[in-house]
Amino acid sequence: MNIAQHLAQTLKMQRLQRGWSLSKLAEETGVSKAMLGQIERHESSPTVATLWKIATGLNVPFSLFITPPEPGDELAFDPQQQAMVVTPVFPWDSELCFDHFSITLAPGALSESTPHEKGVIEHVVVISGTLDMWVKGVWQSLVPGEGLRFAGDLAHAYRNSGEQTVHFHSIIHYPKEKAAGKPAANHDNDS
Repeated sequence: MNIAQHLAQTLKMQRLQRGWSLSKLAEETGVSKAMLGQIERHESSPTVATLWKIATGLNVPFSLFITPPEPGDELAFDPQQQAMVVTPVFPWDSELCFDHFSITLAPGALSESTPHEKGVIEHVVVISGTLDMWVKGVWQSLVPGEGLRFAGDLAHAYRNSGEQTVHFHSIIHYPKEKAAGKPAANHDNDS
């Protein structure tokens, strides 16, 4: 099974387990009913930002959608044909409440992230290239070996304004409620 098929099946399974219609899923995630239906039918692949909105609305870790169940299956999530490629290093860990991703961002690429659920903390560490990060309304540049910790429940963005691909790691810590299988603390609608 490829990653797109896994994503489609996982989204549908998560929706059905909750007894939600596509309309209810759209309401909870801020993603249109039409787009959600296309993703479930494997007719469309969401962007990284859209998939984050879906994961946040369902209160599940992002890696749930991009970590296939079979060893050896494709791991990289690349909906934008190399603009931003996300590969799990360590998928969701329910005891430690985190995901760890290796991410590449192509020259000129910009990825804007809507706020994740309340209490999410992100750690970004640059491996190669120069990564521009927009956090709290300010752009700042990070070079190899530099990192940034920030509240992932605020809008933020990643940008590569250089001529070489940027490689960075992102560790995302989720609130304890996710580990316990409880809904995370309520927050204002971010869509």
